[in-house]
Amino acid sequence: MLFPRRSLLAASALAMPTLAQSGDALAQARPTIKIGWTTSDGAQDPYAMAAHYFKEELAKRVGERIDVQLFANRALGDERPLLDGMRLGTVDMGVITNAVIAQVEPAYQINDMPFLFSDAAAAQRVLDGQVGQSLAQRLATKGVVNLGYCEGGFRQMINNTRPIVNPADLRGVKFRVLQSPIYVGMYTALGGTAVPMAWGETFTAVQQGAIDGLEIPLAVIDANKYYEVTKYLSMTNHIYSMIALLMSKRSHDRLAPDLRAAVQEAGTAATARQRTAAATNARALVGSLAQHGMTVNEVADPAAFRRAVMPMYESFRGAIGADIVRDALAAAG
Repeated sequence: MLFPRRSLLAASALAMPTLAQSGDALAQARPTIKIGWTTSDGAQDPYAMAAHYFKEELAKRVGERIDVQLFANRALGDERPLLDGMRLGTVDMGVITNAVIAQVEPAYQINDMPFLFSDAAAAQRVLDGQVGQSLAQRLATKGVVNLGYCEGGFRQMINNTRPIVNPADLRGVKFRVLQSPIYVGMYTALGGTAVPMAWGETFTAVQQGAIDGLEIPLAVIDANKYYEVTKYLSMTNHIYSMIALLMSKRSHDRLAPDLRAAVQEAGTAATARQRTAAATNARALVGSLAQHGMTVNEVADPAAFRRAVMPMYESFRGAIGADIVRDALAAAG
């Protein structure tokens, strides 16, 4: 689905349509919520699923009282401008990668700590509990409401140089990473080369050989056709990719109380649906990507990767918050 490019101003929060006049009666105006995200509008894209499920769940609760409009493929801008727009009230909602949220609220870096979660159930246990509540409260003070911790799946490494079987295989390989000190730190600890880069530039950079590869969830590899420009898929499971369904606090607070409650309920319901669908899709995607020509491998010794990155936990404790690190490690088991 293609959308016209719009300025952030055009995505102004909860823009109220002009009241239409029919005879002597004025039709009731309804608020509009515009949701943006940077990846595709594919049926299996985890960002797209979060947005569509939210729209469906909200409609179940309020009918046509709110007009939800969806904008994929960076139609409202890249992730950091989307997030900044939410803080200012010029963007209503977005589905945003955790590492970008952490640029605004550093405590969110806990979700990107490598090899923290053994599986998706452990990650959801942490995010649905005290740690997730604390993160949401901190983000609210920055002007953004967290409506749900959705699932992008575990991030894997793809590249055109060699399979990543052991940490030593990363040496000399240039990987695009999110613009996050944790992602840069992880590749440094493992002996690779990290190249921070905006998402919109990445496909072309791989295609032209400016970088060798990137790290990315399976669903995003498939939805954005990265199998066309990369050869090796290594199942490193190094970081659990949390993607958040976020809303501008200004947009949220302008709604009537009953509509605010419906938005919160819709966020919770959409998150549950999105997690289930994302997990189902991930199980099928490995075989599909292999059929598209990617060479798939498991890592030989996951513990070797964990040992290499463990010093990061101490170095990031201050930036994240000692209490968040402590509680996340305890809840993750």
